[in-house]
Amino acid sequence: MRSSAPGATDVKAWVKATRGPGGEIRNVAEPVPGENDVLLAVRASSVCGTDLHIWAWNEWAQTHVTRIPLILGHELSGEVVRVGSGVTNLAVGDHVSAETHIADGTCYACRRGKMHICERVEVLGVQHDGVFAEYAVLPATNAWKNDPQLDPALASIQEPLGNAVHSLLPEDNIEDLAGKNVLVTGCGPIGLLAIAVARQIGARRIFATEVNPVRIALAKEMGADRVFHPVQEAAQVGPTILSETDGNGVDVAVEMSGHPASLRLVFDALTPGGRVSLLGLFDRDATLNVNDAIVLKAARVHGIYGRRMFETWYQVKNLLEQPGLRAKMARIITHRVPLAELPRAMGLIESAQAAKVSLEARW
Repeated sequence: MRSSAPGATDVKAWVKATRGPGGEIRNVAEPVPGENDVLLAVRASSVCGTDLHIWAWNEWAQTHVTRIPLILGHELSGEVVRVGSGVTNLAVGDHVSAETHIADGTCYACRRGKMHICERVEVLGVQHDGVFAEYAVLPATNAWKNDPQLDPALASIQEPLGNAVHSLLPEDNIEDLAGKNVLVTGCGPIGLLAIAVARQIGARRIFATEVNPVRIALAKEMGADRVFHPVQEAAQVGPTILSETDGNGVDVAVEMSGHPASLRLVFDALTPGGRVSLLGLFDRDATLNVNDAIVLKAARVHGIYGRRMFETWYQVKNLLEQPGLRAKMARIITHRVPLAELPRAMGLIESAQAAKVSLEARW
């Protein structure tokens, strides 16, 4: 758990206390910021698929969570209430969101300006205490200053919005997506955000696949031209995409589902020389005809882990200036639940009733 000063006030937090399903509310010592940290009063947070894995304690969680007990959660909007003595870029009262990947700053990747793939990265709520709490400590480097007028719920989902932007633009400027045909497989929150961003930027045609009726409807609201059920309409997806792109296929495909059939689809639908981003995590090894899918098609393939620190955040900031995108983001938040009711939030997602669940700072 976090270090604290003797006699510090107890605060509430959701803690993964044992190596098994669920979590519990515990009183923990109020965290104390170090020299280069800030202490945040959590204003809003939100539930990510990673949180759900850890809550359920599936195989992925058992492999990647390296410390118990652990305070859960990583997506947040918070207000700075204390700054460390070495912090000069933030002040008490600032409203911030969190870049959730804490880089060591010294490894080979970090020293080449690639902190997002730090070799010794710690992720909030996974290897490092998280933010489902009344207060949280964050390295000042990881605190992204927000417009104080931005809805805290929207501010808390900038991190997954950054995943969507990085998936769409791993190598390009924003302008380079305009006029392109795009495929998004898997319309969870990040997939839905990717559709909204692609539409905002000016994609020509946007195709999507999803099995959940709630998310199918939202994908259309976000701007998808066609949303296919990948099981019920499996035979129609490829031919329809080719027909509606003048036989060319899509220029950009982002795989968000982690399903083997979707992995094959994104390459089948890709135009020669097109680009694929893989963000979805697969439960097990997936097979692919690499010769036809990648080599002979000259496909450009990107693995997506987090966001580029901090180029993606500047792209997100610019996009958030568009009222239309903010309105779409608000629709993706289908439920707002008090943080004290985290099990209900997890149930809404597990039962496929929700897209994104925002957690209000109410105990």
